[in-house]
Amino acid sequence: MDSEVGADSPLPLFEELDENGFPIASSSSSDEVGGDDGDDHPGNTAISESFVGTSSFSADFYRSGTDWSSLVEAGEEGKRGLVQRSLFQMWGIKKPKKEEVGSGSRASSMGRKRRKTAVGSAADKDRVDQKVLPRSKRKGFETRSGRPRICPFYKKLPGTPFTVDAFRYGRIEGCSGYFLSHFHYDHYGGLSKRWSHGPIYCTALTARLLTLCLSVNSLYICPLELDTEYEIEGIKVTMLEANHCPGAALLHFRLTDGTTYLHTGDFRASKVMHSHPLLLNYRVNVLYLDTTYLNPKYRFPPKEDVVDFVVRTTCNYLEKQPKTLVIVGAYSIGKENVFVAISQYLKIPIYINASRRRILQSFGWPELSGRLCSCGQSSPLHVLPLSFLRHENLKEYLGTFNQRFTAVLAFRPTGWTYSGTTGNQLELIKPSSKDNITIYGVPYSEHSSFTELKDFVKFLRPDKIIPTVNVGNAANRDKMQAYFSEWLKISGTSKS
Repeated sequence: MDSEVGADSPLPLFEELDENGFPIASSSSSDEVGGDDGDDHPGNTAISESFVGTSSFSADFYRSGTDWSSLVEAGEEGKRGLVQRSLFQMWGIKKPKKEEVGSGSRASSMGRKRRKTAVGSAADKDRVDQKVLPRSKRKGFETRSGRPRICPFYKKLPGTPFTVDAFRYGRIEGCSGYFLSHFHYDHYGGLSKRWSHGPIYCTALTARLLTLCLSVNSLYICPLELDTEYEIEGIKVTMLEANHCPGAALLHFRLTDGTTYLHTGDFRASKVMHSHPLLLNYRVNVLYLDTTYLNPKYRFPPKEDVVDFVVRTTCNYLEKQPKTLVIVGAYSIGKENVFVAISQYLKIPIYINASRRRILQSFGWPELSGRLCSCGQSSPLHVLPLSFLRHENLKEYLGTFNQRFTAVLAFRPTGWTYSGTTGNQLELIKPSSKDNITIYGVPYSEHSSFTELKDFVKFLRPDKIIPTVNVGNAANRDKMQAYFSEWLKISGTSKS
């Protein structure tokens, strides 16, 4: 981070964090960090010139923005737009038209403001490219101004030579181990076959995806098994199941002085985690927390309940209209439980494009691989990119099957569709229907709900919490700090 840190030196250990997980003595304040347009969108932060030339954890953080800021590039007429990998191209699907069409969920019908909130989080992890960066922009690790991107402080583990999900910043001074929590673009972005900055530590499944999808040189990939303790540069490292997408892991670090870090990457907290020996027996000093849904309005039902609802709804539709094509929206990886449950219950195969099929087969899960088929005509269950699920796109897709199917029932499984009006009463969800196309938005989330985050924090009772999502403005940070303080005060401050 700092220029005085040598390549062989561990990253500096900051002396003290405030209650919001930010270093004390930071020169930041709410009026120094401008550019907030009220969208609560991480990555809309304008950086104050007062930070130029400073050198501290917080200065690095504000200078580089948040996790998603490096994805923002100039679009048409100077507008800012998000650039991500195109699932449509990967899956061989024609790019949908730009016109907005009702899609049967709050997430798809939300306005520009809500869309910006969802960017870079659970919603639209694999949003289609609106503009592809020219090669000159993509080859380096620089901002549009030509300055090197600076790694945010919360991606560095103080007192260690490690970073987490920090691949956009080139070679990071003082870092000799790059950890990857899971294979979603907002976390692996920056990795390619040209990567040569240091070893990449990840789960075995994620390691396979790095070589299969990105052609990363296997000499740099160091796969680690879940629930197995490794000693890396004198630090004990263990990866735990994150309950997010296949291959996702919580990262548990124990330093030589006894300090313990837990980095959640992206995760959905569960009661099962409360019984893990590492989390029971070692106090977490600093918790790097996925705060995607740290808002009281997001109180999702259990994933199992949502899957049951999807299966019931599918059965009811097929009973009324046997020639219904059932479509489940998904990311590059993730949401597998939804379409596998339909397949298991109805005993039908799953049709997925060849590229996506290779990805799923790389998981090494026989119960999944054996259900995949290569012919769309032979199965009434298809998986398509989540962003593709709009009425006009699905109507056109249906037309390619020459009356083999006469209607579409589609599901958009994402936490952004959650509504406090329906809450856990899933039967109250109203689909969006147009002609013979019906789309359900169902609150199937692979991120923690507000309640689950609260329970997890109260269980761990960490000394400090560093939020990693939605930290782009002071108002958000203050809200999160208030929640953390309340939870830790109620649960007490000591853990044996």
